[in-house]
Amino acid sequence: MNFTTLSRTACLALLAACALPALPVQAASTAASSASSAGSASSGSVSDSIGASSNSSGDDRRVAAGEYRVIDVAAAPGKPDTTRMTLQAAAGPAQKTREFTLDVPNRALAQRAVAKGELVQVNAREYGYEFAHADNRQAFFLALEDNWYRELGSQKVAI
Repeated sequence: MNFTTLSRTACLALLAACALPALPVQAASTAASSASSAGSASSGSVSDSIGASSNSSGDDRRVAAGEYRVIDVAAAPGKPDTTRMTLQAAAGPAQKTREFTLDVPNRALAQRAVAKGELVQVNAREYGYEFAHADNRQAFFLALEDNWYRELGSQKVAI
């Protein structure tokens, strides 16, 4: 593990511990798998979580920061225990994105669901995107850039 990998893992573990509600975690055999287990319920990769915006060409998964109104909530097709939200820009810079889908594991919404008509705040971060309830700014899901997400995976460490 090089320094960059170690610092990213530490940063992601800290984000999972501070920015998201506490989740029950079973004991794991390595520190890396513990961090991965803690964040896995409330994070996913951008490529698996965000559907291309309505005005993008191809497979563009970039999203502008800002407030989005939830215009639809349904079970994600082909993804058990996952909710698909369709989000539409409410105002401001986010209007460039207009509309996109977000697939969130149901356990990430266990403490507070997101309903049709609600506002969701999207914040662009170095590691990807943070999705939060607009009324209290409480984060409920992180969509991590794929290279960050891959580094969360458990790896055996020889001692």
